[in-house]
Amino acid sequence: MTGHPTSPPKRRGRRATTAGTPPERTGPCRVCVYIRRSTDDEHQPFSLDAQRAALNKYVAAKDDWTIVAEYEDDASGATTERPGLQKALQAAKAGLFDVLLVYRLDRFSRSVANLLDLINQLEQAGVRFSSATEPVDTGGPFGRMMLQLLAVFAEFERNIIIDRVKSGMTAKANKGKWAGGTRPYGYLVEPRTHTLVPHPEETPTLREIFRLYTQDRLGTRAIADALNTRGVRSRTGSPWAGYTINRILDNPAYTGDIAYGDVYVPDAHEPLIDRATYAIAQQIANARGDTQTQRAMSDSDYYLTGLLTCPQCGHRYIGTSANGRTRRYRYYTCFTRTRYGKAATCTAPRIAADDIDQLVLQALHDFYANTDPVLIAMIESATAQREDTTDDRHAELATLSTRITATEAAINRYHAAFEAGTMDDTSAGPRIRELRDQLAQQQARHAQLDTELATQPAAPEPDTLAHVRTYLQQVMATGTTAARKAAIEALIAEVQLTDQGVVPVFKIPTQDTPMPPPNPDGGTNQDRLRVRTMVRSVGRQGLEP
Repeated sequence: MTGHPTSPPKRRGRRATTAGTPPERTGPCRVCVYIRRSTDDEHQPFSLDAQRAALNKYVAAKDDWTIVAEYEDDASGATTERPGLQKALQAAKAGLFDVLLVYRLDRFSRSVANLLDLINQLEQAGVRFSSATEPVDTGGPFGRMMLQLLAVFAEFERNIIIDRVKSGMTAKANKGKWAGGTRPYGYLVEPRTHTLVPHPEETPTLREIFRLYTQDRLGTRAIADALNTRGVRSRTGSPWAGYTINRILDNPAYTGDIAYGDVYVPDAHEPLIDRATYAIAQQIANARGDTQTQRAMSDSDYYLTGLLTCPQCGHRYIGTSANGRTRRYRYYTCFTRTRYGKAATCTAPRIAADDIDQLVLQALHDFYANTDPVLIAMIESATAQREDTTDDRHAELATLSTRITATEAAINRYHAAFEAGTMDDTSAGPRIRELRDQLAQQQARHAQLDTELATQPAAPEPDTLAHVRTYLQQVMATGTTAARKAAIEALIAEVQLTDQGVVPVFKIPTQDTPMPPPNPDGGTNQDRLRVRTMVRSVGRQGLEP
């Protein structure tokens, strides 16, 4: 039988629930307490136990309140990504409590924007927010007003704390002390003087990392793998990673210097690495700087990693291999093809690594065996080029000096406006950072021009050339794979792939930058020859792999 549709019966005696209005219920008010201790509260009376005791006492004084849940965090209030806070919000959305109670507003959040967002989430769940020590309760208009006022002061207090911490760290760095934060691997922080002192157990590993990088020419990932294979662990006890090795190699603290922001204090503590070794590490890192070739740097048996550029797409060639029935075949392959495979738009062919490695190494040996006539022509060309561009460089230098003065004056004006109160940090801060970046670029270019104008092209000393010849003879005769790769990295700027063939571009030795010894296992830093690239157009034509 078909009946007529009827409307559902209306409920009486209960008000509908809307966002921001808690549903009416009988019984005691269910309270969730939230407590937090931040990293900057170690010497303040806001420990978790103290907050918990105060909140329990506060709830006990309320006749109809009862605690049904408690969540805690040991983290900064600058972010809402805290495990305890997120669990409390989830419980609120599930309707498990009626009031979220904190000891003080800044225990909940120190950011006005974050606080308002959190309160909105609670209101959507029909939950009130209340503070035990402040007149804050979102159940009434006065409490909501006080909430926003106190939130502004909480964020202001946090910013003051940050400024004081930064100022204190800068002051410590200026005195040659460790500014703070995670200690560098290989060092301990002396509690009384706050200076870095060698870690007796980590120091040998630290020096081994630099040796593997500068002498054996291993890449950062290969070094990490070697340490992990030996069972050596990082400072945190976790396995090593390539990026961790890279940070170590780039840290000037190991030469005894303190670097913090704009502060640089040389010889502040005992060095673990001599400056010559650190300079070699920086030189190698710069040569391998293309992030797309980092994977190739880990393979020490590829001589030309980082030196070959694809003529089609402009990416670097990296070392690859294929296993045949009887042997392993080594190749250099364009990074684009290696990454994207058949979908790659680059069709540059791969190059047999064994052939081109040997050809380039032989070309390097032959060049320095008969280098005198070439060097004479090269120096004459470089001198003429320098004379032709001297006026332009002086003009650029004068322009840069004017721009540097103007940029410094602009930064000072913004600082003065901020200090006078006519401009707030929101407006002045980003512009000052932008001007500082411009100033750094201008000063770097100014220094580069100064160096170029002060440097006169000159032929290397005969003793230097003789040393290089002897070095290359030893490498060709008895050098290991690592030694041969080190020789190529030290004396070849790049290897160009042209229609005419492979063109190596040689570096010309002077007494400016270090070169490794012929035998990576022997010699000292003082024995190392120094080389630099004077002209990047001295090449050997017609080498066909």
